[in-house]
Amino acid sequence: MKNIIFIAPPAAGKGTQSALLEEKRGYLHLSTGDLLRAEIKKGTELGKEIDKIISKGELVSDEIITELLKNELKSIKDKQFILDGYPRNINQAKTLDNIFAELNIDNYVAIYLNITEEEAMKRVLGRIVCSTCGASYNKYFQELKPKKDGICNKCGSELVERKDDNEETFKIRFKTYLDVTNPLLDYYKERNKLEVVESSNDYEQTYNCIEEILKSEDVDN
Repeated sequence: MKNIIFIAPPAAGKGTQSALLEEKRGYLHLSTGDLLRAEIKKGTELGKEIDKIISKGELVSDEIITELLKNELKSIKDKQFILDGYPRNINQAKTLDNIFAELNIDNYVAIYLNITEEEAMKRVLGRIVCSTCGASYNKYFQELKPKKDGICNKCGSELVERKDDNEETFKIRFKTYLDVTNPLLDYYKERNKLEVVESSNDYEQTYNCIEEILKSEDVDN
């Protein structure tokens, strides 16, 4: 079974797809954001450094993220994983290649979740997230609404809108992401590692497309 690198614009649904792959195929979801939060929670010296950086509104360096990711990949051994949030650029992709080579990981596929700006904006403007556990819902899509208005299905905490979920901010984020990501897509395409999935469809159709890719990869191997 192939490891997965998810590449996706804002609101393309990689969190939803990762959760489905965890549930149905037993993947381990590795999010760089989760790794950073976990290190802070541990209270290590590195965690304290990360906390200071984030508190100042600064970006955590590639070196720190790479160190955390490498340590995590070493610890999971032979489990199949999804990488979410890394790599974000060519330099990170090359660094990841080096990590994979060191750990003898070559069975992976990069899946790009393609989505129109219109659809992505609709998802963003309707998004509500749990103030405690971070679970995400959407007030405009029936299948993504919480069971009880304003309350998280998982932990019962209040659901809130993200401050940066507005039209102007979203358009900037979406364009910036595409500008940065296009070279990354070319990078994996040249290595015959790239698959593109249309995620403007509902999440079940998107998941079925991903399943077809994984089944094909399983047969090939």
